[in-house]
Amino acid sequence: MMERVKALLRGDAERLSNWLAAPDLRSIAGCIVIILIGSGLYGFTLGIWRAPLQSLYTAIKFPALIFLTCGGNALLNGMLAQILGTGLSFKQTSFAILMSFAIAAIILGGFSPITLFIWYNAPPIGSESETLGHSLMLFAHVCAIAFAGVMANRRLLDLLRKIAGDSRTAFVVLLSWLAGNLFLGAQLAWNLRPFIGHPSLAVQFLRDEPLRGNFYEHVWYAIRNLFF
Repeated sequence: MMERVKALLRGDAERLSNWLAAPDLRSIAGCIVIILIGSGLYGFTLGIWRAPLQSLYTAIKFPALIFLTCGGNALLNGMLAQILGTGLSFKQTSFAILMSFAIAAIILGGFSPITLFIWYNAPPIGSESETLGHSLMLFAHVCAIAFAGVMANRRLLDLLRKIAGDSRTAFVVLLSWLAGNLFLGAQLAWNLRPFIGHPSLAVQFLRDEPLRGNFYEHVWYAIRNLFF
């Protein structure tokens, strides 16, 4: 397992492309285990500021968000990979994206002690500065997730270059995958909320009527209220 983790973090394109050439159950299961552990640990730190129960919920929901995003876009990403000329099959495409999520999960798992330290020193819920504490936790987690995502996709780009043999094709494929994953992932995150948990709202696994509305409608309302 440690050798797999090292290869993923190093972005060893030669070794990763060999795994991708003939993805087997052991390699796929290894990535799944890594995502469960890394993102589960990080998910725990994501909700702990609100309440211990919220941290348990987010430890479950954060890996679920990753797997739902990966599975939900499997068909689309596979079609885009073939149309754009990488030659990857649907199975290989899903495994490549799963590997990138595994890299992100390792990085996020490594951030867990840091986010726990920030939580320990942040103004707690119920204090006069709880709004500041909530904002601080939100900012810290956004930065951590953004950094993990950038690094994971940087490794994925190296892998795509190795397979496609062309930097332009690799870049276009990666952008198309990112667009689909961001579009679906944002909506799924909306449906699975709360993650950090707002201090004025009850601790819940899901909000009441989680399928009502959508992330993009919420963003539009926020922009309209801000500028119009």
